[in-house]
Amino acid sequence: EVGGAWEEIEQSVKVHREIFLPYVFLERRAGFRGTLNRTARDLFRLGAERQKPNSDRLREYRESALDSLKQTLLSTAPIYKDLETAIFAHSLGEMKRRLGNEHPVVKQVLGDKSPEEAARELIAGTKLDDVTVRQKLWEGGAAAVDASTDPLIVLMRSIDSEARAMRRRFDDEVDAVERKNGALLAKARFAKYGLSMSPDATFTLRLSYGAVKGYQENGKKVAYFTTLGGGFEHAANHGNKPPYQLPESWMKNRRRLKLNTAYNFVSTPDIIGGNSGSPVVNKAGEVVGVVFDGNMQTMLWNFMYDDEQGRTVSVDGRGVIETLRKVYGAEPLLKELTASSTR
Repeated sequence: EVGGAWEEIEQSVKVHREIFLPYVFLERRAGFRGTLNRTARDLFRLGAERQKPNSDRLREYRESALDSLKQTLLSTAPIYKDLETAIFAHSLGEMKRRLGNEHPVVKQVLGDKSPEEAARELIAGTKLDDVTVRQKLWEGGAAAVDASTDPLIVLMRSIDSEARAMRRRFDDEVDAVERKNGALLAKARFAKYGLSMSPDATFTLRLSYGAVKGYQENGKKVAYFTTLGGGFEHAANHGNKPPYQLPESWMKNRRRLKLNTAYNFVSTPDIIGGNSGSPVVNKAGEVVGVVFDGNMQTMLWNFMYDDEQGRTVSVDGRGVIETLRKVYGAEPLLKELTASSTR
């Protein structure tokens, strides 16, 4: 049943080793780091991908991803060109060192310039830090992008065929092969070991059990929960300035809130990066919170689990309900969240 799974995976690893550096530096943009380069890549590729049937597009440009992509591309968050130049120069220098001076893309991008000179020139010339420019390219689609002379758009256009070639080889000869054969190996492991071994993490449902519980740090007791009132106390003690600043909507509605309402709580379930957003369910089967972090001591959990100090940090459902009702006025959403299920 498993057939040649090991041999096929072995071959995929050989291909991965062969293409790894150009794939990472070109397709994964390790040689073209920074917000502006990412923006240029997305705008350029989006123009081409939108012209294809949805099922034929690169997955990051399918219809299901476009709302999030638009929000990212048209964000008004500030972009600092000095920082972009430094990041870009460093990544170009690393690409030159790892791929070599004679690599076609290195020669094409740098010519006779140093990484610092090339980055400075390209970042100085781009207008993609202006959200109105990005808006026009988003709305103009392929025609606007194809006509663009912005240096970063031109750069992404010049390396795209090589980057896509690396992407195709990785998707077809590495990723697809390892996914298919990995499933066969998992099947073989289950046939051999049954339920005596946990399966690999595959984004299938995982349950972790624990208790809501405080802990000690530096000789002091840390309570198992925080309150809405605690947030206002921090704000008052620090002049309502970052990082303790509360939004105006919260300050305006303070008198309406029950300040002793639990806002966050800690518990002992074993979590790791990627568990954020997981529901916290009590023994009655009720959703009582949502995981969003771990305390500093959970860094240990990357290697071993110890619940003496490590704690999962979750937002408390009661705090969510209280603020949705009295700060945000989100009654329709509250009705949906709190309605009893009917059968």
